[in-house]
Amino acid sequence: MAHSERDCEILHLNQTLLDSVVRGDWSTYADLCSDDLTCFEAETNGLLVEGLPFHRYYFELPAGNGTPSPVTVTMARPHLRWIGDDGVVLSYTRLSQRLQNGDPITASCCETRIWERQTGRWQQVHVHRS
Repeated sequence: MAHSERDCEILHLNQTLLDSVVRGDWSTYADLCSDDLTCFEAETNGLLVEGLPFHRYYFELPAGNGTPSPVTVTMARPHLRWIGDDGVVLSYTRLSQRLQNGDPITASCCETRIWERQTGRWQQVHVHRS
């Protein structure tokens, strides 16, 4: 299915956000998120979490021993549902590929991210990952 120009803009922003997570790039991640971001994620144990400090914690964890293998993140079968001109719900399966003990592995999870245009720029306002 072909995506419209506005779809492509959101898909590009979302891929930039995912890549920032893989790189541990807090500055880019925080710039793409609303300060009052909400989320449901495995790490929240089923609780709604509000604000960026929860996410910042994971970006600030010390690096593990050794050199981590590169990770490639792909959005499989993205689906966009526009809510007017200033909101969009993006759902997809997130595929993360990397080497583990020399063997390629792929992990997957389902994500829904809500983007909202705030003061002229797109911001992620909610994420649900399972």
